[in-house]
Formats: sequence, C-alpha cells, structure tokens
Amino acid sequence: MESMKIVLRFGTDISAQPMIYRLVRDYNLVVNIVQANVNPQKHGTMVLEVSGERCGEGMDYLRESGVLVQSFDKEITRDENKCFMCGACTGVCPTGALYLLRPSMEVLFDEDKCVVCQLCVKVCPVKAMEVSL
Repeated sequence: MESMKIVLRFGTDISAQPMIYRLVRDYNLVVNIVQANVNPQKHGTMVLEVSGERCGEGMDYLRESGVLVQSFDKEITRDENKCFMCGACTGVCPTGALYLLRPSMEVLFDEDKCVVCQLCVKVCPVKAMEVSL
C-alpha cells in the first residue's frame, strides 16, 4: 500500500468540488486532512496524508481537475545559532508550530505541527528558518 503526504493548492473554481469525497469513493484511498484552509471565495490549501493502492490515480484525478499537487518531501528547520528570538515567525505560523513561551518570551518550534508552508522562512530577518530536503 502506497502512502504519501501532499499539499494541495487550488483556485476558487475548484474549492466547492467534493475532491476528498472522490478520492475516498472513486479511488478507495484513506485520507487524513492534516490542515485545511478552504473558502469558496478564496484560493484553497490542504495538507493531506493519503494511503491506498491507487494513490497515483487519485493524484492524476486531482491534477486533471486543476489542483496543484505538491509532494510534502521538505521540512523546516531552525538554526538555533542564528535565531535571536524576535518572534516574527510566530505571527505568521498558521498551525502554531512556532509560538512564544511566556513569560520568558522564548520562541519554541514544534516540528510535528509544521506543515511546511514556508511563511516563517520568508519573514525571518536573520534567515534562521530554513527549508531542507
């Protein structure tokens, strides 16, 4: 059985379609939604764990429907020597993987909550947050 972690990005024209339902019903896939930001008026993003014998066919269906399917083969790391705990990353992290520990105001990073959206990489003033393959 094949298993993968993927990121889906799709436009407003696709956000109302029953994509997950189709993956389960038509391709007999087991789908775990790790994170989702779906709004019919905006672009959507979903992070999924998908497993089953027909993962490839399911991903082809998504691509043919206009969904950008990206492999979740990257991870975010933090260079502890560069980070000076400014907290800029905590304000943009959508999952709470980066957060401030109070009252010390230390920035902590919970890698298990990270969905590799890379927003922290863009806002870090000293480039302490990095994408690794």
